[in-house]
Amino acid sequence: MIAANPDLPPPSRRRLRWWPAWLILASSVVAISVVRFRDDLTFQERNLTTAAFLLGTALLLLLWWTLLSRARWKLRLVVTLAVLGALGLGASLFRIRGVSGDLVPILAPRWAKSGRPAPATAGPIAPTPTPTLTSTLVARADFPQFLGPDRTAVIVGPKLDADWAAHPPEILWRIKVGAGWSGFAVVGGRALTQEQDETQELVTCYDLLTGRSLWSHGDAARYANPIGGEGPRANPTVVGERVYTVGSTGRLNALDLATGKALWTRDLIADTGAKVPEWGYAGSPLFLDGQVIVSAGGKEKKSLLAYRADNGEPVWAKGEDESGYGSPFVATLGGRRQILAFNHHRITAHDATDGAVLWEHPWGIGFPHVAVPVVVGPDRVVFSSGYGVGSELLEVGRSTGEGLVVKRIWQSKKLKAKFANPVVRDGFLYGLDDGIFACIDVQDGLQRWKEGRYGHGQGLLVDDLFLLMAENGELVLLRPTPTGPHELYRFRVFSAKTWNPIALAGDRLVVRNDQEAACLRVALAP
Repeated sequence: MIAANPDLPPPSRRRLRWWPAWLILASSVVAISVVRFRDDLTFQERNLTTAAFLLGTALLLLLWWTLLSRARWKLRLVVTLAVLGALGLGASLFRIRGVSGDLVPILAPRWAKSGRPAPATAGPIAPTPTPTLTSTLVARADFPQFLGPDRTAVIVGPKLDADWAAHPPEILWRIKVGAGWSGFAVVGGRALTQEQDETQELVTCYDLLTGRSLWSHGDAARYANPIGGEGPRANPTVVGERVYTVGSTGRLNALDLATGKALWTRDLIADTGAKVPEWGYAGSPLFLDGQVIVSAGGKEKKSLLAYRADNGEPVWAKGEDESGYGSPFVATLGGRRQILAFNHHRITAHDATDGAVLWEHPWGIGFPHVAVPVVVGPDRVVFSSGYGVGSELLEVGRSTGEGLVVKRIWQSKKLKAKFANPVVRDGFLYGLDDGIFACIDVQDGLQRWKEGRYGHGQGLLVDDLFLLMAENGELVLLRPTPTGPHELYRFRVFSAKTWNPIALAGDRLVVRNDQEAACLRVALAP
């Protein structure tokens, strides 16, 4: 046997081939940087493209390590199998529970229970009296429909105490609720919303002062989407002793306010031949002149429908466009009272008497339209959408004869309302521009400021104060003016994604997300 020569160097080993990894990382950094600074892309598009680049980078690095790194094969296999195993373990333990408004995935443990928890009390109880308010406020103490008494997200009446340091909000009750993006309607000491309970969509009624369950009405229906979430989306509309609701799959109900008993029901899909919109029906029913008006999206003159409020019989059906996600809105423009519908491809204005189409205006690029119109002056109205679309000021005037003509005054990408609804005060529009609070001038559409990323939450203008429920579950008090947002205070309510509209009845603010609901007392100004 020949002995090894101690003077010879040990056998050389090939060094790791690092340059492909550095090239992959450098290319990814450059590509992501370019995407993040592209103003022509919406914030959501930037997030999706960034996520795609990150996933592609991770895959290429794994392929480099496994096939091209020159590491010992045993080490390559151990690391590759460990990475794949970790991914598999993560997928088995967690699930994607929807996304944020900016399309960032939200993870939740798979062992967490879903579905609606048991109500706070079993069976109906005697309604608690309406909160004690000063006599000047009782008349405006109800919040009977989406965005308040006038469907404008502007509350006239109670003035809030702006000093939350001395008088912070007080949480009166907090309860678990089923999934859904419906907000509350508040009438006569009752708070009503819609939520999902496994295979049933529920209309639920709670005592405003205690949060105890008064009644619930269930229908066999369920909508769920990995991005859009689960459950009903539209707000109840309360008129007199009746509650009108639209479920996510198109079930239109009229219920007794005191008991929840069904008085009549219509199926929008059966009535129109339409299909459930991609993200579910989200438009809240409009009550007008003894009729319940809903956006159904059917063709053959069945886009917008009116039913008799007393018995559910059809009255008229007009329009041809597919349904959007906004709620019908009534306004007087060009001397004609009309119902504005934010449809999938266009804005359509219907005569308030018989539903006849008065005018149409093309809109959007195929993405969802949600926000209600904002009337900003005589015969002038602003529409706004997210996804890079922006806002337009339209002027509606009379043409020769009885017709109406529509003229675009300005177009601006400085206010892109995705979920939240802009409000107008003293000639300025305030709202969330792709999740950042912004102000634009009604006269020219120019942006005065854009400041404060609150995500895709919901808000109400109360006199000169703005109550904003941020997407992260914080309640924010602002005093916006043309000079700035002037944030005053923040108050933590929830710790999860909050997209639902908020409701203010007197000094009671009722809020919720897809997991829990709460009622807060907010101090009123002396």
